[in-house]
Parts: sequence; C-alpha cells; structure tokens
Amino acid sequence: MGEEKLSRRELKKIQSRKAILDSASSLFQSRGLDDVAIADIMNGADLGIGTFYNYFSSKDDVLMELLGRIMQELGEKVRILSEEQRPVSEILRELLLSAAMLLAKNRYVLPLFLRAAQQATLLKRSEATVAAPPFTVLFTRLVEEGQERGEFRCDIPTAIISELFHSLFQAAAFSKLGLPFEENVRLKLGLILDGMRVVGNQDKQENQEE
Repeated sequence: MGEEKLSRRELKKIQSRKAILDSASSLFQSRGLDDVAIADIMNGADLGIGTFYNYFSSKDDVLMELLGRIMQELGEKVRILSEEQRPVSEILRELLLSAAMLLAKNRYVLPLFLRAAQQATLLKRSEATVAAPPFTVLFTRLVEEGQERGEFRCDIPTAIISELFHSLFQAAAFSKLGLPFEENVRLKLGLILDGMRVVGNQDKQENQEE
C-alpha cells in the first residue's frame, strides 16, 4: 500500500511539472517572456502559485527546461536518422532544419538557444557532456563524424564550422530580408553544406537526388 501511494505521489509530481511547462510554453509563445508572470503560468496550469517553487526557482529555470525539451527532441531525431544509416550530411541537414522549425514555433527560446550554442563552442567536448547535449555539441559531433567518413572536407577546422552554424541561426533571426525564419535557414544551410562536402561526395549526392 505504501509503495502504491508513493507511485501515485510521484505520478502527480510528474503531471504537475508537465502542466507548468505546458502552460509556460503556451503563454511565452502568445505573450512573450516579459509579459508573463509566475501567477499567469500557475493559473494556466490550474495549480497554486506556491506549488511553482516545488519544481522551479524562477521563470529562467522554466525557460532552461523548455530549451532542454527542444534539445532532447533534436537528439532523438539524430538517433533515429543514425539508426537508418543515413549519410552524415543528410542527418546534419535534417537536424538543422528541425531546429529551425522548432525555434520558429518557439521563438521565445531563441535568444537562450543562441547563447547556449555560443557558449558551447568555447567548451571542450569532454567538458560539455550533459543529459541534453547543447545544440552545438550535437552537430559538432556530426561534423567530426562526417570528416572521419570522408564526406566533409578536413581542411576546415571544426571550430570554424561551429561558428558558422551558430552565425546561420543568428543571421536568420535578425535578417531584414522578409523571408520566413525556416526558409532563411534552409537557403543559407544549402550554401554551407555545399562548401563543406568533399567534391566527389557532393557530385554523388546530387546524382542520387536527381
């Protein structure tokens, strides 16, 4: 009986945490971060304000958790594509386009996403091992794998490529061209990937697409 009560209690905690995150995500998206108070989040979750502090310390804490959700979704996509034995260039392209799609839907997390990506470029891989890998660490691992397989050029340092991909999202976010965020990323991404590929592999992939 005690174990059953404990499991119910744990289930209730999981449900409450999810309700808070879902409420915050919806409100951040519709109103923006600054116009959403903790009371608004808890009202949307149908929970008392005091309950918030059983799970999170601040709105920033919630925001980090929501960013973690995006990272986990991207990591799962990479895992599935890797199991399908796709070329690394294709996996990397799908990863970046998926990130663009998620960020377009969750624009409130974009500044934090960009900051996390920028910070990750300064860390060694051994220092950046976390449960939900920062985006830059995730795609840097793919770039290195592509270089090892001979898909990507090795004369370009990985750190340069990391900065380039970070700049891709930043440039799309602040672009004045009037293109949708996802389309802006897609067009810039095509140019970057073409420059990364080994010439022989690039011709081969273009023939397969035709």
